[in-house]
Formats: sequence, structure tokens, C-alpha cells
Amino acid sequence: MKVVSITSFKGGTAKTSTVLHIGSALALFHKKRVLVIDFDAQANLTTGLGFDPDEQDSLAPVLQGEKSLQEVILKTCISNMDIVPADTWLERVEVSGSLAADRYSHERLKEILRNLPYDVVLIDTPPSLCWLTESSLIASDFSLVCATPEFYSVKGLQRLSLFINNISERHGTQVLGVALSFWNPRGKSNDAFLKVIDQTFPGKLLQAKVRRDIAVSEATIYGKPIFETAPKARASSDYIDLTSEILTRIG
Repeated sequence: MKVVSITSFKGGTAKTSTVLHIGSALALFHKKRVLVIDFDAQANLTTGLGFDPDEQDSLAPVLQGEKSLQEVILKTCISNMDIVPADTWLERVEVSGSLAADRYSHERLKEILRNLPYDVVLIDTPPSLCWLTESSLIASDFSLVCATPEFYSVKGLQRLSLFINNISERHGTQVLGVALSFWNPRGKSNDAFLKVIDQTFPGKLLQAKVRRDIAVSEATIYGKPIFETAPKARASSDYIDLTSEILTRIG
């Protein structure tokens, strides 16, 4: 089993869409058993797969020792892909209950995820360098960084790189790659953005890039991945290529 955190330093980098579509592609086209974990209190991955976060339990009671992980896992519309949903309780979970008094609380998720019956676990983290993101990275074999060809997105990569490297030195997680979304092949500043990414994460930029496509946003309305709502859309092809490249790097 491989655990991968999907991270970014700011919102709007298609992080949640990346989790949803990589997970779906692994299950649909590579027959992998996949668990996606919504570890962001905004719960966009949860709603993106058709669930109401107000009606589900998240990892919060599991981290507090009140429920088992199996009790909060839900089946999705995708065969072979399950989800642990999110809710607003995640936002300050580390300062409440049993976690508040545990100086090693950020290592609890790693213990919870041991020996699960999945091939790949994908964790959707908040777009910030918080306790949830740190816990996710500690629990992961790899981190996948999401970015867009925009100034603030690329600028945030430098802080995220320092954060990941610091955790890697203590816990061994590796940067799997940098995934670019909202890509415009004819963008005037593409070369400058790609140069900054290569300087920040040398050799980690993934070749497959997800082009801007309204079909991705439309798919979330139906709570399904683009492969089912618009299989011929260009982003559908891009996510399939991205997933294959990621799978090769995971080994």
C-alpha cells in the first residue's frame, strides 16, 4: 500500500480535482483498490463525490479514538474506490479531546492508516501548512504538489518545499512530483513558471499537464469524475496521462 498526500500552499490549484480524478483513474483504468481521504474541513472532495458532509463522520472521531476507521469509510460511485469524508470538525481537531494533550498527536494518522486493504491511499490536504497537512505528510510515503501557472501559486511552492523537506528529514516522505493544472500550452509566461518549479523541486515536474476545461467543473455538479460525465473531454485525457505517470513513479 502506498500513501500519497496531495498538497498545495494556496487554494485554486485544482488539488481536490486532482485527488478525485487520480483516484478514479487508478480504480477505473488500473484496477487498483483506492481510498481517498478528505482531510480538508472545506469538504470539497466529499461534496465532489456526491456526499453531504453534514451527514457523515470524518476522521475527527477516529483521531480522537471514538470510532474506528472502518466506521467512517463510505463506498463511492466508482467501483474499487472508497472515501473517508470531511466535516467542519476537522478544522480544530488537534486542540480538542485526547489530541490536545498529546504532544505526538501529529503522528496518530500514520498509525490509523497502517495495514489497510488498499493499493493506494490519497489524502486531500488543506491549502495551508497546518496540523492537518503535517499529519498527512508524516503518514505518507509520497507527496504530490499541485500548482497552476500563476504567480502566487508558483511563489507558494518555495514555502511548501521547505515545509515538506523539514518533515522528510524526520519521517522520510518523498516528493512524488509537481502536477500542473489549468495549463495553457500557449501561455506567454510558461517558460518562467516552469523554470521556478524546476528550481524549487528539481526534476519533479510531471510531463502530463491538465489543461483548463469547464467539463471538470461541470462534473462536480453530478458528484462524479469527468471520465463518466465527459469521457472525451481534453481534461479527461490529461488526467488519464497524469495518473499513468504518477503510477510509474510510485512503482
